[in-house]
Amino acid sequence: MHRHSYKGRKFGRERDQRRALLKGLATSLVEHGKIETTLPKAKELVRYIEKLITKAKKGDLHNRRMVIAGLSTQTAAFKLVDEIAPQLTGRTSGHVRVERTRLRIGDGAQLATIGFVDELTSAPVAAPAPEKKPAVAKKPAPKAAKPAKETK
Repeated sequence: MHRHSYKGRKFGRERDQRRALLKGLATSLVEHGKIETTLPKAKELVRYIEKLITKAKKGDLHNRRMVIAGLSTQTAAFKLVDEIAPQLTGRTSGHVRVERTRLRIGDGAQLATIGFVDELTSAPVAAPAPEKKPAVAKKPAPKAAKPAKETK
């Protein structure tokens, strides 16, 4: 049987397992910035994450919800939309890079790292403002009672 016009890799998994795998890999990539996985998974993740980054760069409500649906956690989705996507506006595509690294010891699988092409800076987090203690007016010290005049 021919394999023409069958997109995507199966990874020997059912459809829901494949989707969960890609969601998990994409979430890890957004949270950590760079991950190591097998080469076929990394290549498939490129197709998946590029579409999410494009949606995140648009940033409207519908695309934000699509990004939330495409990642495992909301915090990762918010990080992608609010912190990472604004730093990638200079590119129209090619946001991630796949580099072959080594062969895995156990089964000899080709491993690869996948990470963002541009150096991402962490969003500046505002330092908590030092708490100003309200100025408490000191109570005047009670006047020492004058000794009573002694009568003789």
